[in-house]
Amino acid sequence: MARVILVTGGGRSGKSTFAQKLAESLGGRRVYIATCPVIDDETADRVRKHREARSASAWTTIEEPLHLADALRADGEHEVCLVDCLTLWVNNLLHEAGKESRDVTEEEVGGLCGEILDSCRNRPGTVIFVTNEVGLGIIPDNPLARKYRDLAGRCNQVIAARADTVVFMVSGIPVTIKGGF
Repeated sequence: MARVILVTGGGRSGKSTFAQKLAESLGGRRVYIATCPVIDDETADRVRKHREARSASAWTTIEEPLHLADALRADGEHEVCLVDCLTLWVNNLLHEAGKESRDVTEEEVGGLCGEILDSCRNRPGTVIFVTNEVGLGIIPDNPLARKYRDLAGRCNQVIAARADTVVFMVSGIPVTIKGGF
């Protein structure tokens, strides 16, 4: 089974930069699984900046907003995999469910996270997941935002429970809260 590392923290805490540098410090071929759909000019600019940051190193990019377990199972040629990010993936699940007029439950997200982790079993090397810790602020004032916070929290708990290492980013400083390097 691949070694699983979860990098979490608040918005703009340095998660993606840390995860990328960590991935680049490991030996082997690297793949970046991007979950962010490009929905506007601001998002396109962020995606462009992320791509530019990886351009100096040998990265393969797979864009997969919904089916992370399938993407992890399908890719057998890379020893290092960086999935950025799980909270956007949860957002994408909520968006798709809304288009289909159906609900997404914490149990469903927990099960999907279990499938994602199970897909890591047959991979070599290391899988690094990036996620946001969205529950540290005030309680959201609307049901959809509370639902998102709860689903992201469930996702983070499931991944963290089975991860070998969990790193919490604070102002660009990594704090290892589980396991080690």
